[in-house]
Amino acid sequence: MAPRYTLKIVTDFAAAHTLRGYPGDCSRMHGHNWKVEVEVVAHALDAYGMGMDFKAIKHGAKDVINELDHRYLNELAAFERVNPTAENLALFLYQTIGHKLNAPGVRVSAVTVWETERACARYSEDE
Repeated sequence: MAPRYTLKIVTDFAAAHTLRGYPGDCSRMHGHNWKVEVEVVAHALDAYGMGMDFKAIKHGAKDVINELDHRYLNELAAFERVNPTAENLALFLYQTIGHKLNAPGVRVSAVTVWETERACARYSEDE
């Protein structure tokens, strides 16, 4: 069986959104202090004994999250056609952070987006 190391960082951002067409309060603009967990899987360790430096994961995530911080998410190109739900944010972050970090033997395996302390959505793909 191949080794598997899972590394995780946690970061956050503040942003507002509106759920277009939603039959409830969330159809009005409102904001969240979103928490984001980024999980990276490595199948080997480097010369320092790391699957990937936590600093690299943090920087890759922050580069993308800085584009969302203190923004109205509905105005961003990624959310012109889909609602900026926790689920769609998790997919967006998985793809964009993965584009920055994925390398041979190391890849983003999941992203969890917490809308509140008690509600989150996690996106991952089958290997």
